[in-house]
Amino acid sequence: MKKLVAYFSASGVTQKLAQKLANVISADLFEIKPVEPYTSADLDWTNKNSRSSQETATPTCRPAVADKITNMADYGVVFVGFPIWWYVAPKIINTFLEQYDLSNKTIIPFATSGGSNMGKTNKALETSCKGANLVEGKRFLSNVSEAELKLWAEGITGE
Repeated sequence: MKKLVAYFSASGVTQKLAQKLANVISADLFEIKPVEPYTSADLDWTNKNSRSSQETATPTCRPAVADKITNMADYGVVFVGFPIWWYVAPKIINTFLEQYDLSNKTIIPFATSGGSNMGKTNKALETSCKGANLVEGKRFLSNVSEAELKLWAEGITGE
């Protein structure tokens, strides 16, 4: 069964984690890029009017994704990585997931955060994963070891 690690990284931290995970589990890697890139001001979580704050506060918000995976049908397991924003995944993750038929796929969220846990992430992603098995995700520190990542991924996928 082919595995995919798809990720959105606002500052590069999640990108490094996704690359490490894809390497240790021999998965393909795909970057979820917004059509409109996020600026530092957009990511200012202390400003309730910043783009990231406004997107998080708007349940129906779906920021556009720049590229699409053409062979999603090839993957049985999709790891989806992102930074935690207000205890949920950024809305671009919902956009990404909703673009595909995820029937019979296993979706495994993973995240980075300075201190927040996964919070309500799975609840916020459920409606975007129709027909899929959405597994409880995990937050990692940026310095997680390859061995720990491999052990976690194998524990979930049974491989």
